Amino acid sequence: MSRRRRVAVAMSGGVDSSIAAVRLLTAGDEVFGLTMETSGPGRSTADASAAARHLGLQHHVVDLSREFHARIIMAFADEYRRGRTPNPCVRCNADIKFGLLVEKAVGLGAEFLATGHHARVSFDASRGRYVLARGLDPEKDQSYFLYRLHQDALARALFPVGGLLKSEVRQEARRLGLRAAEKPESQEICFVPGGDYPRFLREVVPEAFRPGPIVDLGGRRRGEHQGIAFYTVGQRRGLGIAAPRPLYVVEIRPDVNTVVVGENADLFRTRLRAAGLNWVSGEYPPQVLSVHARVRYRQVVVPATVETGEGETAVVTFERPQRALAPGQSVVFYDGDEVLGGGFITDALG
Repeated sequence: MSRRRRVAVAMSGGVDSSIAAVRLLTAGDEVFGLTMETSGPGRSTADASAAARHLGLQHHVVDLSREFHARIIMAFADEYRRGRTPNPCVRCNADIKFGLLVEKAVGLGAEFLATGHHARVSFDASRGRYVLARGLDPEKDQSYFLYRLHQDALARALFPVGGLLKSEVRQEARRLGLRAAEKPESQEICFVPGGDYPRFLREVVPEAFRPGPIVDLGGRRRGEHQGIAFYTVGQRRGLGIAAPRPLYVVEIRPDVNTVVVGENADLFRTRLRAAGLNWVSGEYPPQVLSVHARVRYRQVVVPATVETGEGETAVVTFERPQRALAPGQSVVFYDGDEVLGGGFITDALG
């Protein structure tokens, strides 16, 4: 008979975290709900409390708004100021959810923190370490956002819905009469109301909205932009340039406040440079490593070679050219379903 565990479930009021709690209860674990506030009381906190009551769980709310603002929101804004396109969920998972929130959970007597992420974690006794793997549902797999977790975080992590299809999660929620069963999934970043990035960023980094030149790859001026924060690599809409063929953003140069445009073919690159690498195993790999890599969420993984450099840097070479490699986004490395690690894209190379 397995040992009864005391588990905190990071509850958002959504269907995945609710069913994560249900599966733990069914397994006989001692479970309580834990919700973090990142901008004061709101709808998600109320929904989480309602879900916890429905399941008969004790529910705790912790205020992490100050830490969230300093570590996630300001980092997000600073990346846009530098002409990059960040993904704040990557940093939030590592620094906040499986950092500060785990500490709060342990302080409340929990051994583990469970979330509704579609990913899987297991302990490989032969290697003496924890393994992070893709979720079973390829359409909902969220391992891309978790590659920065370390071994100590994985030792505390549980992903109860990682072995389920999303359709199975919703089916179970309907059977239990949970309001979250039909709740649509948010595609927005939690701290950007209505997904209005320009309005949000204008208040935090107004310097990223200085007008400047739009030039082509030959250096010829083609128009004027209204601020580099409006643009990301691969973007076509909103350029305001008349041209015989479609033009796209191929580079952003924050040091000279310039947006560079080119044709679709100019967006393809076979190599990138990454920094801030994290290896899930905690061990630095060989200098040259063959992997499958993903440069954005839900993209199909492709064969690649990772050549590690000094510090936490690497050059990644793809078997075939990749489109719109955006600095600030993550490149994540896989071996089959296993997540090896990844890093932040700093440059698209040749």
